[in-house]
Amino acid sequence: MRIRRAGPSAVLLEVADTAAVFAAYDLLTAARAEGTLRASEIVPAARTVLIDGVAEPDRIAALLETGRSAAPPSAAGSPPTIEIPVRYDGEDLDDVARLWDTDRAGVVAVHTGTEFRVAFCGFAPGFAYLTGLDPRHHVPRRASPRTRVPAGTVALAGPYSGVYPVASPGGWQCVGRTAAILFDLDRDPPALLSPGATVRFVEVQ
Repeated sequence: MRIRRAGPSAVLLEVADTAAVFAAYDLLTAARAEGTLRASEIVPAARTVLIDGVAEPDRIAALLETGRSAAPPSAAGSPPTIEIPVRYDGEDLDDVARLWDTDRAGVVAVHTGTEFRVAFCGFAPGFAYLTGLDPRHHVPRRASPRTRVPAGTVALAGPYSGVYPVASPGGWQCVGRTAAILFDLDRDPPALLSPGATVRFVEVQ
């Protein structure tokens, strides 16, 4: 792990993998909630965590060295599990089934049976990168990206699952679609999924 200054009031953690991101993010958000860390934002990514508005940069290093905050996070403060209804009729469902050596029902069973967690957000407002798939169910991106993937498309790529919040180009493997609104400026907060949240997909007809 490396700790770098990022401008006058931010610190960037560079870690080995997503598991290390989760560990640092959970620890630092718990510390902020307890009041033992002052920071305006804590933003996870694939292998980094950005802590902005840091009043005491040395406090971050101390927290990470001890491996715990002053007190464990409250269970009441844990984010709820968000259920997303999905109709599994995606254009790449059969391709994913072949990659997984199963059939359509097998893909649905794995996807709905996995508890996902939001690792980080990016690409487009409301787009969450969801981790939780067993490594044997990781899939490559499409060889030729589509010029337009409809909003609400549920897809897979590499170790991630995700839902396109708006119509956009994309190279992920499309397995289904949802009517859930991933991003709405009239909602507080606008994004349905935020880092750390757990997600379950539920099949609908």
